[in-house]
Amino acid sequence: MPELPEVETVARSVDRRVRGQRIVEVWFGSHREPFKTPPAQQARALEGRELLSIHRTGKHIVCELSAALDEGTRKSMRREAAGAAQWIVHLGMTGRLLVSHPDNPVAAHTHARLRLGDGRELRFVDPRRFGRLELRLLDRDEPFTAAGAEPLTIGAAEFAALFRGRKLAIKAALLNQSLLTGVGNIYADESLFHAGIRPTRAAGRLTRAELERLRVALRSVLQNSIQAGGSSVSDYVDADGVKGFYQLDHCVYLRGGQPCRSCQSAIRRILLAGRGTHYCPQCQK
Repeated sequence: MPELPEVETVARSVDRRVRGQRIVEVWFGSHREPFKTPPAQQARALEGRELLSIHRTGKHIVCELSAALDEGTRKSMRREAAGAAQWIVHLGMTGRLLVSHPDNPVAAHTHARLRLGDGRELRFVDPRRFGRLELRLLDRDEPFTAAGAEPLTIGAAEFAALFRGRKLAIKAALLNQSLLTGVGNIYADESLFHAGIRPTRAAGRLTRAELERLRVALRSVLQNSIQAGGSSVSDYVDADGVKGFYQLDHCVYLRGGQPCRSCQSAIRRILLAGRGTHYCPQCQK
């Protein structure tokens, strides 16, 4: 599943390419799974709006939309709010949000095509259909927010408070989206390695110094991955269909049995909280 760096990369690349474009026509596929908001309602509300900006919130891509721009659109939405709105995309396991030329072949498992004013299309493709598309009309709905804290900006005291008294393993705590938003299996393993902390340790037993090492390591790993365009270990690509490169810098993730890049000990793989977990038995205590 794409994690914070991958979602951030997609959001930034889509924003650079389509900010300011008007949505002139919307097509949705027939599979019901991707839609948190009924597709007919989404289509009515999206057409005629301008894409003001695209950004990441947690593991979601949030497209900020203008109010309905013309009288015809406003009349067609008489039963719904015509003010500002948000179109929210969750990539799920295999989702892709692509900016495409209209002549490009339409990939199998394409569930949404938004035709823009300059003729290009914003396409949502998701073979496994775990992704979700949602519309929020801000005249009546709350703006989208993530449940947990933002790991790129959280301060030391707030970070330490998240884990105080918690008996679950620190790896499981990092994956809890109600605590920290956007961190998944890859970056939990990598940040724990860089902090020198074994993933099985109880979160509430880590010292303040250890938690600060983890906070700094987590932020550094996430920022470095964003700079590298994310980790392409499965289906992930950016808005142009280009893979990321941070997987080349992974120290432990998916490297079970291989030598540690620091001490040459064999990287171990265990199952923790139902997830494959990788660590160095020498470097992580």
